[in-house]
Amino acid sequence: MPTDTPSTPTRRSIRTTRTDARRLRRRPVLVLTTLTTAFAIAASATAMAPAPATARAESTPAIALASFTKALPDSITAGVATSVPASKIQSTLDRADDAVAASKKVTADIATSKLDVGTDDTTVETDDLAQAVSDLENVSALPLLLDTRDATAAVEEAVAEVNEQTGALQGRLDAAIQKEKERLAEEKRKAEAAAKAAAEKKAAEEAAAAEASRSSSSGSSSSGSSSSAGTTKRAASGTSAGAAQATARSMLGNYGWGDDQFSCLVSLWNKESSWNYQAYNSSSGAYGIPQALPGSKMGSAGSDWKTNPATQIAWGLGYIDGRYGSPCGAWGHSQSNGWY
Repeated sequence: MPTDTPSTPTRRSIRTTRTDARRLRRRPVLVLTTLTTAFAIAASATAMAPAPATARAESTPAIALASFTKALPDSITAGVATSVPASKIQSTLDRADDAVAASKKVTADIATSKLDVGTDDTTVETDDLAQAVSDLENVSALPLLLDTRDATAAVEEAVAEVNEQTGALQGRLDAAIQKEKERLAEEKRKAEAAAKAAAEKKAAEEAAAAEASRSSSSGSSSSGSSSSAGTTKRAASGTSAGAAQATARSMLGNYGWGDDQFSCLVSLWNKESSWNYQAYNSSSGAYGIPQALPGSKMGSAGSDWKTNPATQIAWGLGYIDGRYGSPCGAWGHSQSNGWY
């Protein structure tokens, strides 16, 4: 790349150019201020000295500088007025103070937040504004002789530049604060979801363990029972939907549930699997009559959970008891949420 290609002017160089231009405009003002001060001192000294009678009679003021005496021209002493009202000058200076205060505040707020606002430079340059304010204060000290319009405009321009930088930093800080709020909210959501999943898993495991314990006790007590017990066992081993429902009805007594709960259970598992012990949801992986997710959960009720409806039903009833308290409780949840 050629080395003599002009580079893009930076914001600092632009401000320096503007500052130099304002300083050039101030030079005539400073010269006039010096001369005016000298004139005023000389005029005071002359006024204090006794004047001849003929001089007192003259109406045109005069200034004595050494041995040279010259009357002030009418263009200086007559018709001179403040170019910018004093009230506007004061309001401009007040806005300058507010701009500086706001710039310091946003810098302090960023430091306190300890957030990444996307830039290392979190300060606002106010040197130009300070110089412009000083110039305006100097010029406005002699409002009858000096034009305050340029100095006022310079302060207003510097205030606008400071406010622009302050606004940009404030926008970065607000964005960083919002991002941090969203991050904390997401972390809280994940923690709550993990806690809920852990609680559900624990409840299901406890329910399965309780059901397995009840099934074991029931099996031991029925080993020497009459032929009617054998008939019940054969019905429990049936694989049709009707046989599976009969098995479920026979198990309800273990939980103290009646026919009203059986009706809710029929509706619930009709919706889930149509009482098909081989029902499999390819999308979620749920399996069996109760649609356990995953199906291997039912292994806690028996190793034949894939093929025996009775094993699936035993696990399912234990899950319902531990999670919802009753089949009607599970059915109501399923109707409201689409799952149980």
